[in-house]
Amino acid sequence: MAFTLEPLPYAYNALEPHIDARTMEIHHGKHHAAYTTNLNNAIAGTDLENLSIEEVMIKGFDRMPVRNNGGGFYNHNLFWDILTPGGAKAPSGELAAAIDAAYGSFDAFKEEFTKAATTRFGSGWAWLCAHKGGKVEVCSSANQDNPLMPGIGCGGAPILGIDVWEHAYYLHYQNRRPDYIGAFFNVINWDKVAARYAAAK
Repeated sequence: MAFTLEPLPYAYNALEPHIDARTMEIHHGKHHAAYTTNLNNAIAGTDLENLSIEEVMIKGFDRMPVRNNGGGFYNHNLFWDILTPGGAKAPSGELAAAIDAAYGSFDAFKEEFTKAATTRFGSGWAWLCAHKGGKVEVCSSANQDNPLMPGIGCGGAPILGIDVWEHAYYLHYQNRRPDYIGAFFNVINWDKVAARYAAAK
């Protein structure tokens, strides 16, 4: 079965002023669309073509076209899912408790996550991952790699991620990656992140 590019669950301009409509249109309609097409081409006729995207990440990560495009497909699906207009300013419940246990406070977590995203050289992602048992951990990965791939990042299941490729922010923020990262915290759908945490722990 071929993977498909799903429509966004909100309008391209829904995340303004934090993420502009033109960036969203290009990011989803061009970049993510290309990863989807290239992934389907890379797995066609192989032992990977009937697997879930999570299984493709694990079993196909050593095949570069699959690794790059499969990662691009998976990472962007997660990214769109954990964004929302007017998101809550902070997590609650078990996720908030896990973040406090790992980092001492939500503000300290934000500093650690921002550092991971800011210091990722070149293109890549910063992640919050959940391990079995409920521990959470911040890490980053290069290019379209993600922690589902063996030996990449902090392991565990990604539950929150930010794209720090320039295509994610350059039209609006130019070289001001830290400003984009700060704006990202205004549009996080913490309910979705919490649901991912509950499923992963």
